[in-house]
Amino acid sequence: MSLKKKLIILNTTIMLGLGSAFAIPSVKAESISDIQSQRTGLQSDISEAEQVIQELKKEQTKMNAQIAQIESAMKENDQKIKDTKQEIRDTEKDIDSLKKEIKALEERIAKREEVLKERALSFQESGGDVEYLEVVLGSKSFGEFVNRVGAVATIVEADQQILSEQEADKADLEKKQATVEKKLQSLKDMEVELKGMQSQIKDQKAETVNMKAKIEKKESETEALKQSLENKDAGLEAQIASIRENIKKEEERKASEKADLDRAAEEVNSSNASSEEPSSSSSEESSSSSKAESSASGSSKGESLSNSSKNSSADKPAAASKPEASKTETSSKPSSANTGSAITAGYKYIGNSTYKFGGGRTASDIANGLFDCSGFVAWAYKQAGVNLPASTDALKSAGRQVSSSQKQPGDLVFFNTYKTDGHVGIYVGGGKFIGSQSSTGVAIANMESGYWADVFNGRVVRVN
Repeated sequence: MSLKKKLIILNTTIMLGLGSAFAIPSVKAESISDIQSQRTGLQSDISEAEQVIQELKKEQTKMNAQIAQIESAMKENDQKIKDTKQEIRDTEKDIDSLKKEIKALEERIAKREEVLKERALSFQESGGDVEYLEVVLGSKSFGEFVNRVGAVATIVEADQQILSEQEADKADLEKKQATVEKKLQSLKDMEVELKGMQSQIKDQKAETVNMKAKIEKKESETEALKQSLENKDAGLEAQIASIRENIKKEEERKASEKADLDRAAEEVNSSNASSEEPSSSSSEESSSSSKAESSASGSSKGESLSNSSKNSSADKPAAASKPEASKTETSSKPSSANTGSAITAGYKYIGNSTYKFGGGRTASDIANGLFDCSGFVAWAYKQAGVNLPASTDALKSAGRQVSSSQKQPGDLVFFNTYKTDGHVGIYVGGGKFIGSQSSTGVAIANMESGYWADVFNGRVVRVN
């Protein structure tokens, strides 16, 4: 084979090698683009998962605060129960002491009755027909007359005193009995109410703890999903790095091959220049052959570049747009012009108040945000210029009762908690009400799900 033919073959090999070197990275680049697109989607999912986790953490923090409030309310209620029990014990001691006094009184009364019986018996034994006047007139001398008058007066006075003391002791006894029994009954009623409230608070705590557990479970699942997405993303990133490393190695190999081919071509050129046996016929033949082969090489290169161009172009489908879900909001008109003020009056106490049994009835309680349910309702309406009673039983009659399906903002809603109609609040619309709850203080609560949905009794009163 002549040196020129060798040179042509080497040049053709170089061109084919270069075409291969550029074609492989193009294919690899498309793979990287596809993987990078997958990574973009994964990173978007990771970002959404992170947002969900943050929201769940906020909910968890809120639940922890709510549980702390409930535990504080339970602790305060426990103390009230202890104090009430102590008062009951003290009152029972008072009753024991009173029983001793009653026994002493009964003994005195019994003695007086014996005295009266003896006098009556003595009177009967004397014939029963001797009057005090006869006793006085039967005296034989003036001195005896004076003595008999004094004796009769003393007897009459003694009888009257005995009867008077008898009546006074009986009245005192009845008064003490009534007072102590009333106090004892009041304390027992308070104990029952406090125990009922404590049971309600425990139910709310159990529900809150259950909700917290669900949130923690959801957070754990979301964390696991996020970790899975991050692992997939790391895998794709490693895959991209591996492809890029392979591209780099492939380019280095092709560069090395090109350098080797360049050196070989240079050696052939050097050898061709030093040859001394060129002939015109062989030159023409070589020239003709070289042109033909060069033309073939150019055609092959063109086809290679054309195929590379075709392989690198691809149509990508356009992403379909998702329609946004429309949100509808419902609103109800207040039942009267004053209800709006009654509803908004309590907003300043949301998250800034504490439930207090019997609270909201003094300036000090109101200033410090201390309310019970009925006290808050009465105070809120008073800010709107409407005077309402401050007890759940009285509030049931503070207006006309309407159907639950027709309730409007400003209506009073009642719940069976520790007793029938044991809790009351002001409906604000959207299935929610504002009230002073034992576990949260003044707050807006959902009455269409959870605890308050279970205890809502359907009573709705529209304030006149």
